[in-house]
Amino acid sequence: MDIDWTLAIIAALWAIILGGAGGALTEIGEWYRNLKKPSWQPPDWLFGPAWTVILGLSGWSLYLAYSKAQFFPDHILIAALFGVNFVLHLAWSPLFFKSKRPDWALFENVFLWLSVAALCFFLSGYSTLAAWLNAPYLAWVSFAFVLNWKIVQLNRPFGRTAVD
Repeated sequence: MDIDWTLAIIAALWAIILGGAGGALTEIGEWYRNLKKPSWQPPDWLFGPAWTVILGLSGWSLYLAYSKAQFFPDHILIAALFGVNFVLHLAWSPLFFKSKRPDWALFENVFLWLSVAALCFFLSGYSTLAAWLNAPYLAWVSFAFVLNWKIVQLNRPFGRTAVD
C-alpha cells in the first residue's frame, strides 16, 4: 500500500492541532479547583494522555476513510464531518474553562457527541476500521458528558455575579 504523505500529514495535523489547542484552552486554576466534582472523576493528569490517544486514533480514521473514498463528494463529506467535529471539539474548553460556564459546555457537548457519532456512522461506509477507531472518542465524550452534567448539578447556578 502506498502512503499518501500529504493526507497523512493533514490527518496528523488535525489531531495535533486539536489536542494542542484543547490543552492550551484548558485552565486548571483556582476556579476549577474549587468546583465540587464527583468522587469518580479521573485525575486531571489523565485527560491529556487520554485525548492524545483518542485524537491520534481519530486522525488515523481520517486518513483511512479519506484514502478509501473514491469520489469527490465523498471527500467533501469526510472533510466536513471532521471540520465540524474540529470546531465543536475546540468550543468545549473555552466554554467550560474560559467562560466558566459548565452549563453551556454541557449543552455544547450534545453537539460534540453527535459529531463523533456521525464520524462513527458515516465513516463505516468507507472503512469499518475507520469507524471503530472513533469508538474510544465516542465513549470518552459520553463519559465527559456525564461528568460535565454532574459538575453542573453539584455547582449550579452559573453566570451569576456577586452583588457588592
